[in-house]
Amino acid sequence: MGSEALRLKEVDAFYGDSHVLHGVSFGLGTGATLGLLGRNGAGKTTCISTIMGFLRPRRGSIELYGQEVAGLAPELISRLGICLVPQGRRVFRTLSVRENLVVAAQQRASRANGSGWSLNRVYALFPRLKEREKQTAGLLSGGEQQLLAIGRALMGNPRLLLMDEPSEGLAPQLVAEVGRAIAQLKHGGLSIVLVEQNIKMTFELADELVIFNTGRVVFQGTPVEARAAKNIIAQHLGVF
Repeated sequence: MGSEALRLKEVDAFYGDSHVLHGVSFGLGTGATLGLLGRNGAGKTTCISTIMGFLRPRRGSIELYGQEVAGLAPELISRLGICLVPQGRRVFRTLSVRENLVVAAQQRASRANGSGWSLNRVYALFPRLKEREKQTAGLLSGGEQQLLAIGRALMGNPRLLLMDEPSEGLAPQLVAEVGRAIAQLKHGGLSIVLVEQNIKMTFELADELVIFNTGRVVFQGTPVEARAAKNIIAQHLGVF
């Protein structure tokens, strides 16, 4: 897969005195999709928060394309090219769809595929956002807000996109739409970390899987390898 977009090495993180990440290590190849799986409370969202700088690691290294970002402020990490689709959407409810997108726009010096994200490109990916361009975001359905949250992150022209539970609470039709969008982004060469409870979608989209339990990595491998490790998967995900 070439050079690595992301590398975590022996990352420990704490909430106060509570040790929440224990020696977490994994990597993501450029242009690949990595699925983070685990039961509720396993440490997936905490890992995303640590990568984004919301929670500073007590020990270990986090590299973005070989550049150390552990301990940097979230705004600096964002400027370096890590963009987040947060759990719970968190759109700006009083702004219009267009304003939500424009406020997040960032330019990058270079893009691997030679083209950046613009309003028109986001609208081409999610036509219903174009249809609701002038509508206040707080009046959108939950599914439409999720599409807006993804579009807003893309307007940051990410080098690495972190997606935290993008299908959570969505109707099946919108889950399928989000899945198709992620597949398009992956096909376009974007490096993606996908945190999901939707195991089927994650297995279909991810090149590699990392499974968490109690803040530790308990499995790393391809979806094919995960399916073969039925005992581990059943123990930590409750499937198979």
